Amino acid sequence: MTRDARLLFATRIARMFGYGLLSVVLVLYLVEIGLDAPAVGAILTLTLLGDAAISLWLTTHADRLGRRRILLTGAVLMLLAGVVFVLARDFWVLLLAATIGVISPSGNEVGPFLAVEQASLSQAVPDRDRTRVFGWYNLVGSLATATGALVGGLTAQLLQGVGAGQLDSYRAVVLGYALVGIALALLFTRLSVAIEVPAAPDVSVATRLGLHRSRGIVLRLSALFSLDAFAGGFVMQSVIAYWFHIRFGADPATLGAIFFGANILAGFSALAAARLAARIGLINTMVFTHLPSNVLLILVPLMPSLPLAIGVLLARFAISQMDVPTRQSYTMAVVDPDERSAAAGVTGIARSLGAAVSPSLATPLVQSVPLAGLPFVIAGTLKIVYDLLVLRAFRAVRPPEER
Repeated sequence: MTRDARLLFATRIARMFGYGLLSVVLVLYLVEIGLDAPAVGAILTLTLLGDAAISLWLTTHADRLGRRRILLTGAVLMLLAGVVFVLARDFWVLLLAATIGVISPSGNEVGPFLAVEQASLSQAVPDRDRTRVFGWYNLVGSLATATGALVGGLTAQLLQGVGAGQLDSYRAVVLGYALVGIALALLFTRLSVAIEVPAAPDVSVATRLGLHRSRGIVLRLSALFSLDAFAGGFVMQSVIAYWFHIRFGADPATLGAIFFGANILAGFSALAAARLAARIGLINTMVFTHLPSNVLLILVPLMPSLPLAIGVLLARFAISQMDVPTRQSYTMAVVDPDERSAAAGVTGIARSLGAAVSPSLATPLVQSVPLAGLPFVIAGTLKIVYDLLVLRAFRAVRPPEER
């Protein structure tokens, strides 16, 4: 890979480590500072809504304003959000920071980073290698998220073991998240001009949201991705961690270990997706690996013990992420080069908007004993509907390498 590609992999690793670090303790931290379930749900929701609004503008202008500039802006927003969460306890201050800044309650990508990095990587590799590179890109991200989750849980547990209070132990982890923002900013300053759009965009072409020829297909993809993300918001990593804590009394170290294993499995499943897609196609890989993972998701709350629930969850993660590099690669394949940042941004924002509402619905359900398992059932059912709709709508729309 080129030097810029290696830097983009490094920024992916640093960022996903930070997201994993925060996801294990975020809800526990907010509860510990005195927020009730509706307030926590509101912060999780506004985090995603604010991210969607800001990232929409940043990503749809990235190919014209400069990809390096947008990436650096995202790093600064991540740093500022982390610092405010460390220092503030007031609900409204936290809500403002969550809305404007970059905070990941799910352990997944937020902010403008993913869209711009995908666009930059897509122009650096041939079409036939794009899915494989995205597979490795997602693998290193999952490994970093897994490591971050493990470190976050162990750090909180160790600090509590040497006498620190729960609040202080969680705050130390949040401070680590803010430091990752500094590391990202330093890495982004080292990127070269080669990651920018290879040719100046044609300003005579009418654009909306940074799109022209591919606007229709991107909007259709966005609608479906939004449904998938809405379902996923019911079982984002922070909510699952909270469910394991409420249902089985799992401590931070156990939660960190669970998500370490889950993200390791997810990463290698993403890598395997490239080989499968080469045989059966991107759309078929997206759908036929996603369906069984959603059945497993529905089964998690039906397990009577912690080991069984962990086992089913890990089995689900082992195949659940095979649609991620294929989805990303497919989106990059069906749009023009000067639409790639915008296309990735618009579909990513659609996912953020879709996921924004469900955490505020899921958190009160988890706290209710008779309804605690309902978020898993809702998520799995809606995701199955999404898979069938994708297959119906896009089976005949093939990327260049499959024509």
